[in-house]
Amino acid sequence: MASKLKKLVDDSKEGSGTELDLVDKGIVNILEIPGFASLKNLTKLVLAHNKISSVPPNIANFLNLEIIVLFNNIIEELPTTLSSLPKLKILNVGMNRLNSLPRGFGACPMLEVLDVTYNNLSENSLPANFFCLDTLRALYMGDNDFEHLPPEIGRLKNLQVLVLRENDLVELPKDMGELTRLRELHIQGNRLTVLPPEMGNLDLVGTKQVFKADGNPWVTPIADQFQVGISHVFDYIRSDTYKFLYGRHIAARADPPPKSVDKSKKISRIKK
Repeated sequence: MASKLKKLVDDSKEGSGTELDLVDKGIVNILEIPGFASLKNLTKLVLAHNKISSVPPNIANFLNLEIIVLFNNIIEELPTTLSSLPKLKILNVGMNRLNSLPRGFGACPMLEVLDVTYNNLSENSLPANFFCLDTLRALYMGDNDFEHLPPEIGRLKNLQVLVLRENDLVELPKDMGELTRLRELHIQGNRLTVLPPEMGNLDLVGTKQVFKADGNPWVTPIADQFQVGISHVFDYIRSDTYKFLYGRHIAARADPPPKSVDKSKKISRIKK
């Protein structure tokens, strides 16, 4: 296997030396990839479907990296040095075992796409400066453990795609209404009963937009509107009738719906 990996690295060097694609090669340790340290011009690193448990801090030495794909490994934490990569635009660490994101992560200067799908993240897992990632265009956080979304989500003004499906969300903050560039929102499979009226500011109705919200225990008036169509849902939440209902609902402070999915069996929870 080592000789095969060496050949792939050598081939990369002989080519432009900017892309290394080592999908499903049984890699356990990035530092043990033969000749890896010499690939200083790497712009794209794909190590999906391996058995990598940690990312070395010296990943920050690869100053030209724009794309890192570590999907489907067994990574439990990321190094704080990641945020110092000056050109990093796409980071995919979906399908791992992350319980948190590193301190200072929000300092990534160019990050446009972040995929943390299917990990063990919650609102308590995010570093204090996470919502300083104002270059983000797409944020994939499905299949995690969020119950509440911090109101600071409203700072991500450039966000066009937000995926929050299959979490444990019991409410959405009114600050969602500030994401005026959002064209795709996935909130299906949560514990949501109402939508904040401020979401009426969003442009999520039309052939080029995507709004998915099934699998939530909506209050009857909202559920009825979903039966008719998405445009009716948004018309309704903009109405004074709904604003009154929403205010009463929040004031009542009812217990949130129970969790319907046992996540203790998730692959991401299984220890090595």
